[in-house]
Amino acid sequence: MSTTAPLLTADDDTLLQETELQQWLAAGAADRPRLRQALRQLDRQQWAALQQGVPIEQLIQIRVTHIDRVLGLAWQHFLGNWAQALCLVATGGYGRRELQPQSDIDVLVLLPAEVNAEWTGPLERFLTFLWDIGLQVGHSVRTVAECAEMASTDLTVMCNLLESRALDGDRHLLEAMRAATSPRRMWNSQAFFAGKVAEQNARHHKFHDTGYQLEPNVKESPGGLRDIQTIGWVAKRHFQAETLDELREHGFLTERELRSLVDSQQFLWRVRWALHMLTGRREDRLLFDVQLKLAGLFGYCDQDDNLAVEQFMQHYYRTVTRIGRLNELLLQLFDETLLHPDDQAPPIPLNARFQVRHGHIEVTRPDVFRRSPFALLEIFLLLMEHPEIQGVRAATIRLIRQHRYLIDGPFRDDIRARSLFMEMLSQPHGITHELRRMNRYGILARYLPEFGALVGRMQFDLFHAYTVDQHLLFVVRNLRRITVPEFAHEYPLCSEIVERIPKRELLYIAGLYHDMGKGQGGDHSDVGGQLASAFCCRHGLGERDTELVVWLVRNHLLMSMTAQRRDISDPQEIHAFARKVRTRLRLDHLFLLTVADMRGTNPALLTDWKFRLLSQLYHATREAIERGLDRPLDAAEVAAENREEALAQLARSGVDQGRAQALWDGFPEAYFLRHQGDEIAWQTRALLLAGRPHVPVIQLRPDNDRGSTAIFLYLPDRDYLFGLISAVLCQLGLTIQDARISSTVDGWALDTFMVLEQNGCFVNDHNRLQEIREQLTRILNNPPVDGFLVTRRSSRQARVFHTPPQIHFRDDPGPHTAMELIAADRPGLLSCVGQMFARHGIRVHAAKIATIGERAEDVFWITDARGRIDDPAIRATLTAALTEALNDAKG
Repeated sequence: MSTTAPLLTADDDTLLQETELQQWLAAGAADRPRLRQALRQLDRQQWAALQQGVPIEQLIQIRVTHIDRVLGLAWQHFLGNWAQALCLVATGGYGRRELQPQSDIDVLVLLPAEVNAEWTGPLERFLTFLWDIGLQVGHSVRTVAECAEMASTDLTVMCNLLESRALDGDRHLLEAMRAATSPRRMWNSQAFFAGKVAEQNARHHKFHDTGYQLEPNVKESPGGLRDIQTIGWVAKRHFQAETLDELREHGFLTERELRSLVDSQQFLWRVRWALHMLTGRREDRLLFDVQLKLAGLFGYCDQDDNLAVEQFMQHYYRTVTRIGRLNELLLQLFDETLLHPDDQAPPIPLNARFQVRHGHIEVTRPDVFRRSPFALLEIFLLLMEHPEIQGVRAATIRLIRQHRYLIDGPFRDDIRARSLFMEMLSQPHGITHELRRMNRYGILARYLPEFGALVGRMQFDLFHAYTVDQHLLFVVRNLRRITVPEFAHEYPLCSEIVERIPKRELLYIAGLYHDMGKGQGGDHSDVGGQLASAFCCRHGLGERDTELVVWLVRNHLLMSMTAQRRDISDPQEIHAFARKVRTRLRLDHLFLLTVADMRGTNPALLTDWKFRLLSQLYHATREAIERGLDRPLDAAEVAAENREEALAQLARSGVDQGRAQALWDGFPEAYFLRHQGDEIAWQTRALLLAGRPHVPVIQLRPDNDRGSTAIFLYLPDRDYLFGLISAVLCQLGLTIQDARISSTVDGWALDTFMVLEQNGCFVNDHNRLQEIREQLTRILNNPPVDGFLVTRRSSRQARVFHTPPQIHFRDDPGPHTAMELIAADRPGLLSCVGQMFARHGIRVHAAKIATIGERAEDVFWITDARGRIDDPAIRATLTAALTEALNDAKG
């Protein structure tokens, strides 16, 4: 990226020269705008230098040098005779000379034991000046004793002081503070190390123990800059090491590891610097819109199957993975050095290659992996078989990393390697934990190269919350979790089904391979099926087992798509799905894989509503398979069963069946097909309690069994009713999941909407239910002439993405035409669609609403005045009108 701004060099002194600074300080407030402008010019020149490729460490040091100069001269100017009585100290990131454009400039003013009130005025003027010229200063004013008192109970304060350096004034005060906070007085090496490890674990847990978030935090996420700082703090506290290079001198890092850590740190520094400059604030999150800009800044270009932003983020994710590996290695080394300095405990042998020392596994000799390469897999099997082992010794971690190259083609084809890996997948404990460890150490990527290609690969959307490799491991974890009795309360149906699975390892293989084909061109399900087939053949699986795994991989989206995009109250749809599945064994496996996949794609994806949909589809399909695929269930039978169930429930609650039957005479037959017995009974009671016909009714029912809140509306039918109801619900902050639209023979609407709150939970609060009912009643009784305006805005994240409208018509059997709509999800979308339907004489009979990240993927079952919409000209006209309306609305 070209620029005309002059570049800074390491010895640049064209800005903020000492004599000019002194003149500006002497001029007082009048020249402060000039100094503020000079600092802004420094920002501009450094931003241009970063884009021209000037090393980031050089830019950081230039910035620190200039800020040091400003603070030192200002200190002398404002403190005057008191300047040497106190000490101005840089702390935190500024203290360790890692200053970013929008970082706080943390300073500590150290006071002698006897405080003089005359210092107050000069100090206030000094700090006010720094703020006036635009510096973001974080300051504290304390005595040495006060510093020691705070540091003794607060590890964060201790770390800030640990990185302190004198800028000006009496340096003896800083020496006294360091002595007062030394390991002999507080936080000895062992306590400090334990505290920092606990702090890091808690921080990682806040990010779900993964740095692979949609918008990761460059500083705080696992593998971020804070993980490097943690290493530095421990090293400085115990070894007095000032730089990462000193860790190599102490024998904790090899030259290659040091270079990897430094390169990774510098990459994150560049990313963070650019983040601060692009956002104009201290922003450490890689926000979606900034990811796009950074991808261009770092020189990435779109490819056929890999966007520039996805390539940039893969670089980022692989960088934090390297940092995470080295962080784990070094903390384990520190643990062994600090907690077990006299390592004389006798090891506990496991076999000729491995032993356990202090609860951690290690090799019996340094050449184990060279002499027995298959031990690179065996160690993980031993960890599964011995859950009492706490981890891997640092020296062995390093040996594993150094010998990864031994895992090559002949290694993968060897029966010993294949047997070890299959034995791992058959273990009752530790599969998820050790697969993750294999991924961290780089072993899984070597053994399964197809997996290695996906490490750090992200998909630039709001739907996939994790990189592909992390998602695959999450799915395996979710499958394993289903088998654990203590988690049976989460999804009891899954726990019941998994007990019937004869070979659970087949499920794990399908989970590991279901998305393995991503990024390779073509349909990822088909590509994944080919890869899964090759894995199964290589690992000696039988023909039937291989066929099941490959079928699962190729059809892993079938059940979720059917549940969310088909009318599963229609027996014909159930029969069509059952014919694709064919056997109860396939159905059981597919249901479990679908639940695990949805749960591992995005934490908010598998709502109770969607799980109930999947469960409904599972039970209906199981019955169809048991009934026989040559004996499909008839729609009239289903409707009759729903009627009978409703009558039975009404009888139990004392409702006269004759009155119910008379009311139902005006209902269409499709109503009884789309509503189950308990829903029919509830709505019938509501109508009969109204006392007389043609009285509008609006009822709400939290439906825990279906994981949503049902809204039933009975009122005169009219054009745009679907759109108006949708608009009101959207403005109330509700998300529509499903809509079933019917009309009585005398023109009254029988509409049922299933809704959730924005957080995916059903509405259960009495006041909230009352608010929804009152708002619907008010607006539906007096609808606005010009339509109801939805004023809610799309989220910041959703506005980054552009999803052109796509409209397709399905020729489903039955009296209605199914129209699929894919568009950018936004508030008021359904209202806009409803307006277009009304203008073109289209009637909605049912709708399934799905939000896939930033995209809406909705299905509407519609007709016009003549019935099904089969005429290509009418379809084209409707498509054009909807496309234009949705594009205009987005603009």
